[in-house]
Amino acid sequence: MKSPDIANTTVGKFANIAAYVRIGATDHPLEKASLHHFHYRSGDYFDDASNDDDWFAHRQTRRTTIGHDTWLGHGAQVRPELAIGHGAVVAGGAIVTKDVAPYMIVAGIPAVPLRARFAPDLAERLMALAWWDWPHSRLRAALVDFRALSAEAFLERYE
Repeated sequence: MKSPDIANTTVGKFANIAAYVRIGATDHPLEKASLHHFHYRSGDYFDDASNDDDWFAHRQTRRTTIGHDTWLGHGAQVRPELAIGHGAVVAGGAIVTKDVAPYMIVAGIPAVPLRARFAPDLAERLMALAWWDWPHSRLRAALVDFRALSAEAFLERYE
């Protein structure tokens, strides 16, 4: 199985990232005379040259973010400098070219919204609850409810 390829990305808690997923890889320089990385990864090609630190520093400041409790399916790609909101689902094979709203399900090439997982008020309540920040002991204590209750019933019990 191929592990995900994650670059320049901040990944939230309880993010589920399947095999062959690629997140945040930088683009090749479209504005330069060459697309090839020999001019910014020069140290890999020339004994007397170093990598272009400015090129990499610029990319490090503009990161991709994957929210808490997300699911990125097998083979999905997330273009650089985007945000995948909390609770969002990216279908397998999708190529994400725009930010994904919290609790939205997206699919396709390019990825487009299919539907929201929950109504906006329910999604906001889940984000406010922020169960992903709970200590391990509290997660364990709520395990039966995570398994048995709908999201709305869970919120009613734990808000």
